[in-house]
Amino acid sequence: MKFQKFYAKRFLSPQFDSYGIGQTVIKPWHIELFGPSIRAGSFNTFIAAQDKKVRLSVWSDNPEAKGITIGNYCLICPGVRISAAAEINVHDSVMLASGVYVTDADWHEIYDRGTPIGTTAPVTLEENVWVGDSCIVCKGVTIGRNSIIGAGSVVVSDIPPDSIAVGNPARVVKQLDTSKEMRTRAHWLADPRKLSADFDSMDRDALKNNSMLDWIRSMIKPGTKD
Repeated sequence: MKFQKFYAKRFLSPQFDSYGIGQTVIKPWHIELFGPSIRAGSFNTFIAAQDKKVRLSVWSDNPEAKGITIGNYCLICPGVRISAAAEINVHDSVMLASGVYVTDADWHEIYDRGTPIGTTAPVTLEENVWVGDSCIVCKGVTIGRNSIIGAGSVVVSDIPPDSIAVGNPARVVKQLDTSKEMRTRAHWLADPRKLSADFDSMDRDALKNNSMLDWIRSMIKPGTKD
């Protein structure tokens, strides 16, 4: 974990235009940034994997393009791709599940396939949005505060706040009960020192019977308890 923190600080954070404090970055060598104008707030969690890299890309012919802005307390899971030619805003406490793709461009014109970017329109994911596994969020879309997008959905039009939307194209199928308390990742991460201590305690309890010899054996001859 210390090596991951060192790697993220030394090799990953300089690629951002701004990079806040308290980031948790799992396997930062599998996170790829392309282009300028990529910003991340504080206390975000980035999780990457060898077979599911996280890719944040800004490719634009517009010098005024605002690129990608990720707020605070967000969760970016393995395989997430965010591709901007204009502007993509990911507000605080947003959760992007594995394989989510967010784009603000068509990347080719309909009748002129040689045009590399095509039509663009800003994308906004408002506070505490949860986008499910393998979803696609297309150009010009705003997903309202607290809303949930079901796994595998394709979002081509705005989704109102406090809604659950599913399908291709995504349609609202349910409204959230706004009378219930909504706890976000910002609440969960409000005391990072205590949270870290709690995780450390759980890890120690779960791994208390492990040993170096057991680990070596599991690499050579794994069993059902490994």
